[in-house]
Amino acid sequence: MAHYDIVTPVTEETVRAWRVGDTVSLNGTLYGIRDRTQIEMFDRGRTTRFDLRGHAVIHTAPNVRRVEATDEFPAGYAPLCIGTTTSARMERFTRPLMERYGVRMIIGKGGLMEESRKAFMDLGGVYLAIVGGTAALETTWVEAIEDVDLDDLHPESLWKFRVRGFGPLLVAMDSHGESLYEEVRKKAEARRAEVLAALGVKT
Repeated sequence: MAHYDIVTPVTEETVRAWRVGDTVSLNGTLYGIRDRTQIEMFDRGRTTRFDLRGHAVIHTAPNVRRVEATDEFPAGYAPLCIGTTTSARMERFTRPLMERYGVRMIIGKGGLMEESRKAFMDLGGVYLAIVGGTAALETTWVEAIEDVDLDDLHPESLWKFRVRGFGPLLVAMDSHGESLYEEVRKKAEARRAEVLAALGVKT
């Protein structure tokens, strides 16, 4: 297993070199996005002025505080808690995020499913898993909220974070069709069958 300390944005070639089990730390720009943001973008035709090509998005709706815009707080927001939410309900947005906006990395918890796995293979992308319950630590990896778009959706705006050493994040789904979640599911099913057989339960 390898660790990659990268500066965003990255190329398709870079992402295709990563394998399930590798770890990644991000530096540079990271975009925060959530359900409502993507519903507006892909179901209602809204667009963003941000260039997401080669970047990572994290499934989040951060807790922030409005402050005067300064060099320290360029967007007029101070981060209070930038946690990660469960990704599965945003499954249908993986392919359009990659096709229309060129996103290469999706960060979340709980994993994505089959359609996302196919999109990562077809278009060159990865799912980077973060441990749940680590919002306080994640927040320390965010240097500033640099900008925000679609802010009428607050807190499900499209956030532009400047990050340093964001991670390590686990490559849990890669562009070669491998999925840590699928591996775990298969092992659990096999173990379940063994247990039921040992108990004499017919299935």
